[in-house]
Amino acid sequence: MLRKTMLVLAVASALVACNKDSKNSKDEKAKPVQLQIAAEDLLTVQSNALASGPVITGSIQPERRADLRAEVSAVVLQVLKENGEVVKRGDVLVKLDETAIRDSLGSAEASAQASSQALVQAERQLERLKTLRASGMTSLQALDDAEVRRNSAQSEAAAARTRAVLARQQLQRTLVRAPFDGVVSDRKVSAGDTAAIGKELLKVIDPTSMRFEGRVSADKISAVKIGQPVSFRINGYGGQEFRGVVRRIDPSANDVTRQVEVLVGFANGVQPRVSGLYGEGRIEADSVAALMLPEVALVRAGDKAFTWRIKGNTLSKVDLVIGARDARTGNYEVRQGLAAGDTVMRSPSSSFKDGQKVELSAARVASAATPAVTAVQGK
Repeated sequence: MLRKTMLVLAVASALVACNKDSKNSKDEKAKPVQLQIAAEDLLTVQSNALASGPVITGSIQPERRADLRAEVSAVVLQVLKENGEVVKRGDVLVKLDETAIRDSLGSAEASAQASSQALVQAERQLERLKTLRASGMTSLQALDDAEVRRNSAQSEAAAARTRAVLARQQLQRTLVRAPFDGVVSDRKVSAGDTAAIGKELLKVIDPTSMRFEGRVSADKISAVKIGQPVSFRINGYGGQEFRGVVRRIDPSANDVTRQVEVLVGFANGVQPRVSGLYGEGRIEADSVAALMLPEVALVRAGDKAFTWRIKGNTLSKVDLVIGARDARTGNYEVRQGLAAGDTVMRSPSSSFKDGQKVELSAARVASAATPAVTAVQGK
């Protein structure tokens, strides 16, 4: 009997000890663990200039570009430059067959020489008849006839010289030269091709004269003014942002698309060197002060959004009212919930607890990774 009583007491003591351990374990789990964070885990919310304005789309095109075409009918003998090769002004790019033109030049020069000699003879004859007429030894009719022949010889000599000049010009046009320093962008012919007058041979562009030839919807064109800043991105250049200025606004809209072409010059000397690339951006017609927050700092919960703010070494959940999204940077406008200077977690975690204590491992807090000027869709 005594042994049974002792066994019951031992079991009861063990159960009491287990209950105490379980209670202590639950208490420890309920208590939030202090969070260790570094300076790069934080960002400071800042007030930035929030720009708005019409969307502009288009392509990058050079201001200086030349479509070199054949000015004489001839066979292509040689193409000296390939696509992408750098050329200097005056460099020979294409050679055309000059055989027939050189023969024409020889004939024209011979004709000009003969006409010149005929003119000299006609002038001498006229001078002799003038002398004879003064002595009364010839008739007035003979003098008039000599003067007519001299005038005809003058006309023929002038026409022959013109034909020779034209032939020399035609000969020079068998060598197609670069009109300015640039790059060959599009070769159209090869050796052996027949080049008729007006046939395109190749294109030369100046890669240092690139500009953004964009288009703006006609219902937004009233907001566009000369000199307004433009921010845009170009396909092929990743996330790089380019800056420009409105240089020209076309006076008429396209008959089909009803869009107006707007010419944008690059600012700060930063521009691509490849033409034809698609670009999209926004003309900064207006701007207001606004708070912007990167998308990574936001937590979505259905239609609501919140972030984690640190204040007084305590982590707290803050509900936000989010505005428009900047399509270029991905940042969102914060309309309510935060103030300039607030510190938030850069990359929130699902393990964060409201009221959790935090400890900074660095004294410096990183600033928000948002640009000084951002853009949202114009209304």
